[in-house]
Amino acid sequence: MKLNEISNNPGAKTRKTRVGRGTGSGLGKTSGRGVKGAKARTGNSVHGFEGGQMPLYMRLPKRGFKNIFAKEFAEINLGRLQKAINEGKLDAGVKITEEVLRKVGLVSKARDGVRLLAKGELTSKLDIEIAGVSKRAAEAVKSAGGTLTTTYQKKIYTNKNGEPGKRQKRRAVSIEKRARAANPA
Repeated sequence: MKLNEISNNPGAKTRKTRVGRGTGSGLGKTSGRGVKGAKARTGNSVHGFEGGQMPLYMRLPKRGFKNIFAKEFAEINLGRLQKAINEGKLDAGVKITEEVLRKVGLVSKARDGVRLLAKGELTSKLDIEIAGVSKRAAEAVKSAGGTLTTTYQKKIYTNKNGEPGKRQKRRAVSIEKRARAANPA
């Protein structure tokens, strides 16, 4: 073996494609950009440009609102819980959490947590700990003799000093006003 015979394994090292090195290279002249003008420049995008005609995204009517901060909960009804208990999938004596519901197969994607809804009837006494619950579902669990704890906490926004922001202050004032209106004494 000689030093001039040593080389990498085939395909171990590939050269970087050098653009703009003549028309014979395949990526010469416009270097793969293809055109002159804005499309050939860096940092420019002309998406939706229709040459002076009103673009499609401007011609179509705008509808609705999508809250990008909204939490997405997996939902489960009381009826499904009771059915799982009757079939023996769930044990009424054990604390029911999101992990238990996922293992049993009642919830596939937890997303931001599980929310309990009131469709169906609940006859078993349950101890449930989940992210959220509707009012009617909470009443149904309590009337069956069970206990409910929610784990989801809404974020409270504060300023630099750790005080609640303007929106929270306004909300607190409106709640206080409603309380005073309900109990004028």
